[in-house]
Amino acid sequence: MSHLMNTYGRLPVAFSHGEGSWLYDLSGKRYLDALAGIAVSTLGHNHPRLVRAISEQAARVIHTSNLYGIPNQEALSDKLASVSAMDEVFFCNSGCEANEAAIKLARLYGHGRGIAEPCIIVMDQSFHGRTLATLSATGNKKVQIGFGPLVGGFLRAPFDDLAAVEQLAAGRTNIVAILVEPVQGEGGIHIAQQEYLQALRKLCDEREWLLMFDEVQCGIARTGKWFGHQHAGVKPDVMSLAKGLGSGVPIGACLAAGKAAGVFKPGNHGSTFGGNPLACAAALTTLAVIEEDDLLGNATAIGQAICSGFAKALEGVAGVVDIRGAGLMIGIELDRPCSVLVARALDAGYLINVTADKVIRLLPPLNFSDADAATLVEGLTPLIKEFLAAQ
Repeated sequence: MSHLMNTYGRLPVAFSHGEGSWLYDLSGKRYLDALAGIAVSTLGHNHPRLVRAISEQAARVIHTSNLYGIPNQEALSDKLASVSAMDEVFFCNSGCEANEAAIKLARLYGHGRGIAEPCIIVMDQSFHGRTLATLSATGNKKVQIGFGPLVGGFLRAPFDDLAAVEQLAAGRTNIVAILVEPVQGEGGIHIAQQEYLQALRKLCDEREWLLMFDEVQCGIARTGKWFGHQHAGVKPDVMSLAKGLGSGVPIGACLAAGKAAGVFKPGNHGSTFGGNPLACAAALTTLAVIEEDDLLGNATAIGQAICSGFAKALEGVAGVVDIRGAGLMIGIELDRPCSVLVARALDAGYLINVTADKVIRLLPPLNFSDADAATLVEGLTPLIKEFLAAQ
């Protein structure tokens, strides 16, 4: 009998090891990993440079705490600032912690402007985490049920709808920030229009609000640029990162720039484990491999190959609503709930996910190959067709 809390609907499989884009279960069966630990395993499995960096760092020092200087942390903050043009970085352990930091920073910024009860605009269908504040910011009532009273201070607008944001803001004087995902992952792979993000930037500049981008899932080169918002040519005041930053080693970050820089002072926020030497070694190696192996370009090219492959293979198939993607962040939307496809794909040797009930979500490692992409399309297409034909 397991003593684990019953918090996950686990699939009936456990893995012993991985190699590249493939995982192997305890019996030796192999699976093409098109989920990458939910956009976490940036470099796939058993990447030699990552394994070496983690091993060498573990042999030196794993953890010291933020009471002391951490050279790896300083080097990682410099690298992140370089690729993002942001000014400051706070390190934590996860995406929800990064978003908690962003929410706290926005509130502190508001109080600094004399706003007693600061509010943040958030979006429908969003997902920002499962801590109480990030759960409250999330636009999914299903994951909020049973956890009331939720944290106040959030105003909600439809995603990718500028007029709704402007209407929500009309006459209000206590709004301090907008928090938005450039690409909604859990919400079903919905990609914000570039003009929408540009207009939000302009609105925040006019109102002296903070523009905060949740890049936890779409950041770290997943969309073919370092960060999803860069496709729109805008820069946020605050940005949250996690997932793919450490290629499986837990690490998150909250970045600040402009009027958001300098808001946090010693004692305002902190983390016991955040940015420890081991996690930062993994992140530094991840970023180096992305850059040196041009995984930005690979994410773009392979993402396009997967989307076009499925578009061709599923052309004219009744029940396929849309195929959309940004780099290696891909959604195949069907006209009915399709969560049963996860288990069917597992049986066939493919790791996928279904989110928002009807969207097959694909988040392969950023070093997914042309052969991997072709195998994925060839393997999943008949499963999708069979599922739709049987309904």
